Amino acid sequence: MKKTVIIDTNGLMIPGQFGLDIFSELGRLGFDSFVVVSPCVRELEKIIGSGHGKDKMAAKLALSLLDRCSIIEENGFADDAILEMAIGMKASVLTNDAELKKRLCSKGVTIVYLRDRTRLSI
Repeated sequence: MKKTVIIDTNGLMIPGQFGLDIFSELGRLGFDSFVVVSPCVRELEKIIGSGHGKDKMAAKLALSLLDRCSIIEENGFADDAILEMAIGMKASVLTNDAELKKRLCSKGVTIVYLRDRTRLSI
C-alpha cells in the first residue's frame, strides 16, 4: 500500500535551508508517494520573485524538486487545501509551520517535521 505525504512550502524549502535530502528521509520513514498542492507552488514562485538570499535560493531548489512530486490543483490557501486533502487521503503532512501543525494535530493527521536540523521525524 502506498504511503503518501503532502509536503507544504516550508517542507519543500528544507533542502535549500538545511542541506537535507527530504526524499531519502521520507523514504526512510516509509513514504513512497509525495504530493504538493498548487498553492504551495505559487508561494514558492512568490518567494523567488520577492525573496532575497537564502530564501530565494531555497525556493528555487524547491521548485526544481517538484518533478518528484504529484502536483494537485487546488484553490485558496495552501494550509486549508493541505488540511482538507490530508484528511481526505488519510495522508501525512511534512511541515514546520506551527499554526498548520496545530490544525493538523486537532484533526488527527500525522505530522512529519524537521528534527535537530538534521533529520525528519514523525
